[in-house]
Amino acid sequence: MRILTVRQPWAWAIVHGGKDVENRVRNIAGRYRGAVAIHADHVRDFDWSYRGPAISDAMRERRVRTGERWMDLEQSMTTQQGLILGVVDLVDVHLGGSDACEESSPWADARAWHLVLDNPMPLVDLIPHRGASGLRRLDAQTTARVVDQISGL
Repeated sequence: MRILTVRQPWAWAIVHGGKDVENRVRNIAGRYRGAVAIHADHVRDFDWSYRGPAISDAMRERRVRTGERWMDLEQSMTTQQGLILGVVDLVDVHLGGSDACEESSPWADARAWHLVLDNPMPLVDLIPHRGASGLRRLDAQTTARVVDQISGL
């Protein structure tokens, strides 16, 4: 299994908010397709994350669907740092502007490489982990802890 560190609130959005594209400046996945654990970085994206309509819409939809309060969502994004939040399937990688992905996903940036994600599986028991840049292999012990949780889904 691979692991990808993503700043909050984007990590939350991938696992809980319907974010189906992760934008990167280069193709960090190469030919890899398969399971990716999503790790919430210790660093939070304060610059423009909450000004984007996609995050606001995802939070609003989550509130309606689950009944969570806005404060609870904000707090969970703040406290869920340095943790593995869930697993997604990396199903495709392509350069923005090369297909219709920008039109099909509000998360896609036309100037970036798109890691196309599907099938988010949140973990019930979040797993502390040290982050690093890039898409890298997850150690066997942590992989086993993740698989134990998602195998019952």
